[in-house]
Amino acid sequence: MGSNGNGGLSPIRHHNFCAGPAALPTAVLERARDEMLDYRGHGLSVMEMSHRSPEYVAIAEKAEADLRELLAIPANYKVLFTQGGATQQFAAVPYNLLGRGGSANFVDTGIWSRKAIAEARHLFGDVRVAASSEADGNTAVPRPEQLEFSGDAAYLHYTANETIGGLAFDYIPGSEGGGPRRPDGSEVPLVCDMSSSILSGPLDVSRFGIIYAGAQKNIGPAGLVVVIVREDLLDRARPDMPSLFGYKALAEAGSMVNTPATYSWYLAGLVFEWLKDDIGGLAAMEAINARKAAKLYAAIDASALYSNPIAPANRSRMNVPFVLADERLDKPFLAEAEQAGLLNLKGHRSVGGMRASLYNAVPEAAVDALIDFMADFENRRG
Repeated sequence: MGSNGNGGLSPIRHHNFCAGPAALPTAVLERARDEMLDYRGHGLSVMEMSHRSPEYVAIAEKAEADLRELLAIPANYKVLFTQGGATQQFAAVPYNLLGRGGSANFVDTGIWSRKAIAEARHLFGDVRVAASSEADGNTAVPRPEQLEFSGDAAYLHYTANETIGGLAFDYIPGSEGGGPRRPDGSEVPLVCDMSSSILSGPLDVSRFGIIYAGAQKNIGPAGLVVVIVREDLLDRARPDMPSLFGYKALAEAGSMVNTPATYSWYLAGLVFEWLKDDIGGLAAMEAINARKAAKLYAAIDASALYSNPIAPANRSRMNVPFVLADERLDKPFLAEAEQAGLLNLKGHRSVGGMRASLYNAVPEAAVDALIDFMADFENRRG
């Protein structure tokens, strides 16, 4: 993708381990900077364009085409670019899938899956928990044989990667070629919140009924949600659904039922280009992410000061939580890390400790710098 440069001093870019809004690729930010005031000779910014202008429609269509190519999305799936954050999808999914009756089934693996459960229960009441990791302290995901969904299940929802707890699924629930099966052999559509893991590696989209993801991890800036929905699920909505929640209406309108998050959509398109052209696709991205995470977990496991509680098979490559053996060292660790240019390492307020988010745009050099700092801190303070 590259940059035209600004002819001046390069800005200081620290290493950002924020869980979201997260780091964006430098090449994307440079491209956006160069196009900020004058988008390709049109004399205005993308932020100032009509979303229905030929120029913006071309931006939107290319972004979708690039995403489809990256994920090899089958033709019988619609790609929606909508708003409201992934949290809004906690309501939109049951509204779109419970129109024929049945219950919403969930796998409970942490805070974000519980928020989805709570929203569905608040709206419709009939919610079943097919399996839960709560009894194990959310340190391992339930195994496939532990999933017990109801016979009237309208869908099964799970969170592929719990951003806060650093717990990730090592398998896709269900069978090859679709979601789980009822005793009569019929499919239970699989719904997945992939907000913090989408685009981190190749994915078999055909295994899912619906995938949704907030943008502010691996897609782009906050303000955008990508929903990938199989076409046969577009006619299952409840009649009392708020109109802006409707996947069918969004699909028919090209995600432009109302004014979309135009600039976030544009930046997402630049990220898709970066993944294709600079990284070389999702297989290459997965190899980089695996290497980054393996380095950091190895450093934690070899340490007497740092520890991670997650079962090795379910350790997230995107979000790596760790604690210090003496919590009195937490504040000095964070203060010294920030002085060293290592930002946003404080763990979520609900769990404490530290968390390093290693999304696609976090370079391997950032992970190396963090590991070096952790070793130095342990030598001095451990």
